[in-house]
Amino acid sequence: MENDMDEEEDQVSADGFTEDEKKKKVYGRRVAGGGGGGGSPPSCLVEKCGIDLTDAKRYHRRHKVCEVHSKAPVVIVCGLRQRFCQQCSRFHELHEFDEAKRSCRRRLAGHNERRRKNSAETTSEGPSRRVVGSHLKDHQCRQVDDKGKLQMPFQGNTTYKRSQIR
Repeated sequence: MENDMDEEEDQVSADGFTEDEKKKKVYGRRVAGGGGGGGSPPSCLVEKCGIDLTDAKRYHRRHKVCEVHSKAPVVIVCGLRQRFCQQCSRFHELHEFDEAKRSCRRRLAGHNERRRKNSAETTSEGPSRRVVGSHLKDHQCRQVDDKGKLQMPFQGNTTYKRSQIR
């Protein structure tokens, strides 16, 4: 009876995973070393390079590019003149880059937009905060009585002429 249970768990379903793997949610992750390359070591994608990336940094193994070609201005990949983009971590055709830049135009534009947006917010908020802060500080000093209580006058038709905050 127990063997029947083991056989059921070991049966592979249509999606290629056993029931046990589904329960453990192993099917969503890759096992270390299971790069799907059929056992061949990772190598650089650039034509006529093929450097073994087994001992390379993790970044270079993951993106299948050697350190030299990750920084090269022009490489041949799939028969096309390309460059490795630092932002996207992939190869683009040369026309997607400005001059000798290492990031493609699209990603660089997004980066610059975010940078400008942040600097604009900082510029608009910075001085106004200081003015408001000093303005409040001046009023607070004038409204404190001899006992150290803060007095706040109310405007309009109120029955209270003064209110104290302790």
